[in-house]
Amino acid sequence: MKLTDFNYDLPEELIAQDPLEKRSDSRLMVVGREDGSIEHKHFYDIIDYLNPGDCLVINDTKVIPARLMGVKEDTGASIEVLLLKRKEEKVWETLVKPGKKMKIGARVTFGDGLLTGEVIDIVEEGNRLIRFEYEGIWEELLDQLGQMPLPPYITHQLKDKNRYQTVYAEHEGSAAAPTAGLHFTKELLQQIKDKGVEIAHVTLHVGLGTFRPVKVDNILEHHMHSEFYMVEQEAADKMNAAKARGNQVIAVGTTSTRTIESVADENGVMRAASGWTDIFIYPGYQFKVVDSLITNFHLPESTLLMLVSALSTREHMLHAYEVAVREKYRFFSFGDAMFIQKREK
Repeated sequence: MKLTDFNYDLPEELIAQDPLEKRSDSRLMVVGREDGSIEHKHFYDIIDYLNPGDCLVINDTKVIPARLMGVKEDTGASIEVLLLKRKEEKVWETLVKPGKKMKIGARVTFGDGLLTGEVIDIVEEGNRLIRFEYEGIWEELLDQLGQMPLPPYITHQLKDKNRYQTVYAEHEGSAAAPTAGLHFTKELLQQIKDKGVEIAHVTLHVGLGTFRPVKVDNILEHHMHSEFYMVEQEAADKMNAAKARGNQVIAVGTTSTRTIESVADENGVMRAASGWTDIFIYPGYQFKVVDSLITNFHLPESTLLMLVSALSTREHMLHAYEVAVREKYRFFSFGDAMFIQKREK
């Protein structure tokens, strides 16, 4: 499979720069998983496609304000530090710009000295391990000094930090939002519960590796970065019960999908688990648990587009994206949604 097999033309003006005033007002393209059929709806219509006894799986990770703007202590040069992965209490793996200025031993200060850091190692792909020094509570300091790490294709300033969080965000640790969940409001989730749909929480802390471009022509040679996940027994039980009843498991987002498929055994049975996953899902993959998927529209030639193509087909997805461009759907993180639906037989 070639990388170019997952390319499509996207006019730049269709990349959503700002969230809609009301989350659930975004558009929803409903695509038949098997036949590629297309319906045009709004996200609040999703409730019509969920049945009592189904299990909706949401990723309750919380984005940390992981982008820190600082200055190099000896030269005063501007340094941007993006927190990627916590290694120890005060040590983080980070992405630093410009990296060449930050050799081992280099020191950077933030917020007029409220926070300082020292590069203690250079690891995979040039990422820096930084040991931070500060007084007080780390989370409060980060909230004060940090910015939301919006993707590079969003150039507008985000007025409200909470709009880059799901309404059910709970466990801090992500460097990016699980954006399929941004469409849900608390009211819509309550309506879904009231209809008799089970809601299962899983956690996958989204790393920037998910969004790194695929740089090899043969996609099978691409290496996925690992991300930390947690699945509690209660969530596993809800999914297992839905499957046993003959109901669907509907994943909200590619992150929930990757978590579920990482944890399920060869018979599709879920269990409580936590750990790191680097699962790469592309066409030919046989899904063990996930039946249907709520997702956003993804970048050309991305691993996320490959994942949704695996759930349906590459041809169905590229056709759906062609229609989305023609109908002027809004793309990427703050854009519209797609529901890849397994039809009842």
